[in-house]
Amino acid sequence: MTKQVVFALALLVTLVAFGFTITRIIRFFSLTRKGFPVKNIGKRIGIMLKVAFGQTKIFRRPIIGFLHAMVFWGFCLIIFGSIEMVIDGLFGLEKSLSVLGWFHDFIMAAGDIFAPIIAIAIVVFLIRRVFLHIKRFEGIEMKKISHLDANIALTLILLLMISLMGMNTAYVSWCHSLGKEIHGVYPVSQHLTGLFSSMPVEVIYTYYEVFWWSHILLIFLFANILPYSKHFHVFMSIPNVFLSRLEPLGKLPSMESITREVKLMLDPNAAFAAPPSDTPIERFGVKDAEDVVWKSYFDSLSCTECGRCTSVCPANLTGKRLSPRKVMMDLRARMKEKGPLMLKNGRDYSDGKSLIRDYISEEELWACTTCNACAQECPININHPTLIVDMRRYLVMEEGSAPGEIKAMFNNIENNGAPWQYSPEDRLNWANNLEINIQ
Repeated sequence: MTKQVVFALALLVTLVAFGFTITRIIRFFSLTRKGFPVKNIGKRIGIMLKVAFGQTKIFRRPIIGFLHAMVFWGFCLIIFGSIEMVIDGLFGLEKSLSVLGWFHDFIMAAGDIFAPIIAIAIVVFLIRRVFLHIKRFEGIEMKKISHLDANIALTLILLLMISLMGMNTAYVSWCHSLGKEIHGVYPVSQHLTGLFSSMPVEVIYTYYEVFWWSHILLIFLFANILPYSKHFHVFMSIPNVFLSRLEPLGKLPSMESITREVKLMLDPNAAFAAPPSDTPIERFGVKDAEDVVWKSYFDSLSCTECGRCTSVCPANLTGKRLSPRKVMMDLRARMKEKGPLMLKNGRDYSDGKSLIRDYISEEELWACTTCNACAQECPININHPTLIVDMRRYLVMEEGSAPGEIKAMFNNIENNGAPWQYSPEDRLNWANNLEINIQ
């Protein structure tokens, strides 16, 4: 009974803390703009199964991609064992889901096999991060705390796998010692029972309890660290892939307010479609965190900081300051900074800073070629160019700020109807001395 009470208190603290964090994040979404309607559910489910569960984009880097996929698939299976532990802890049971028969055997066997595989993969990941200094893990946005955050999360996962293997091995050894029926199949742990063979039954059971509590408490701790870590993608990546943009990557979303104005210019009789005159005027584009569409903020929370986007960015590869990963990290950091103040003082609150310039420079924004290599490479289908273009729209339409070459192009379009400086009458002068029959 004491174990149940202690477990219930630990679970309650975990749920309250996690609920507080998630509620806070959800409230931040209320500060963002509406938009991005979620349609074509069937197609989205297909993309989710292919990209998120199938890990297809991860396999573009075959070796490390395979290890990452094994970790993901392993976690998907091991989570069933964690659910069983919660039921056991609350009701004082042991292997409560064993009533599922063969399915329980399969899940326990899969978890027992994947635990050492995940542990090995995590060790490889830690070696790569700590000793090999992989280029895509570096960058101006990757501060010391970013590397520490990743190493802590990976270490916790490693400890989770060690405690799981210890728990399974002690359980099998304890059952053997008492002649009890073993619920579940443990193809790996059954070969490690020699570690406990010379110990008394009471000592083996003590080890089992220690590993059991270590594992479940690490799960509770990990769940509450994740929302403050880059590993929040453990929760966010699957829904983010479900919410993927379904349009071609090269298609930039139009601005509803501008589209409406153009339609009014073309058809003045469509004035009835205009919004009421007392409708608040929205800002053109994105200046700060509250101007983004909710999906862009969702993208920023889902970002794994893996650097695959930046590693293929042609602007970054040629030495320019643009890093698509940094754009996502900056949006997340800006909302974390300003969000609580806006919730307290209202959405119109200003702290004298903004996402543009204080976090992301104009130089970075104009370096983007909108080639969409970053969006194509992102393993969870984050769309960076949409956010970058929205910030450029703010600069041009609200501040009239743009590089000289672009301003010259705008002037040419206004005066000549084309991006070039020549008048429409001179447009075909290049063909004067050519034997071309121009009709």
